[in-house]
Amino acid sequence: MSQQNKRQPETSNDEALRGHVALKGFFNICHEWRCSQEEMMKMLGGISRSTLSRYQKLPHIKLSRDTLERISYILGIYRSLRVIYPSAERANRRVRLPTSEVPFSGSSALDFMARGSMTNLIQARRYFDAKQGWA
Repeated sequence: MSQQNKRQPETSNDEALRGHVALKGFFNICHEWRCSQEEMMKMLGGISRSTLSRYQKLPHIKLSRDTLERISYILGIYRSLRVIYPSAERANRRVRLPTSEVPFSGSSALDFMARGSMTNLIQARRYFDAKQGWA
C-alpha cells in the first residue's frame, strides 16, 4: 500500500480546528435562535457558565465526542428547518413555537432540546428530518 493511501491519524491540530469550526457553527445558530446562556449550556450537556464563556471565544480546542455529537444534532436540526421553511425568519420562529406534536408535547423544539438530554436532541433531529422527508 502506498503512503498516499494510508490514512494518517488525526493530529491535535486537526481536532482543535474541528472544535473551533463546530463551536462557530453552534454559536451562529444560537444567535439566530436567540438562545439564552442557560439554553446553550444545557444543549451542550450542562456545561458551566465559565466553560460556555471560554467556548464563546471560539478557541481552537479539542471537544469531547459528546459535545461534538450534540453540536452535530443541532446543526442537522438547523439544516432541516432551513429546508422545510422558505425563510430564515420562519425557520427560526418555528424552533420557538410550542407544539402538541410528539415528541414536544406542548413545548417548543428549543425548550425540548434545552432540557439537556442527548435523547431530546436525537428525537428533535428525527422529527425535523421526518418533516422534510428524510426519515
